Amino acid sequence: MSADAKTPLDHVNDTLAQLKEMRHYSKNNVERLTAQWLLFDGELKKLKQADQIEALMMRQGELHDALEAEIAELEELTAQLQPVPEEDASGTVH
Repeated sequence: MSADAKTPLDHVNDTLAQLKEMRHYSKNNVERLTAQWLLFDGELKKLKQADQIEALMMRQGELHDALEAEIAELEELTAQLQPVPEEDASGTVH
């Protein structure tokens, strides 16, 4: 299917899939950076690097939260864009 032939629902689903992948990596990055922080907090403070790493952790956490919010919005939009089932003359839904 070419990009021109995609429906709005297809585009939303593609974007949603990409955001979910980004969320997965974001969560892993936050967890790994937090683990490193806990192991080396004292050394980072001695090297005067603790504030910079803490700022990065905060921004990474904010990105993760923003991804979660956008994923929730797109999931709602996906539900709205789903085609309505057609009924035949007998009232049966197809």
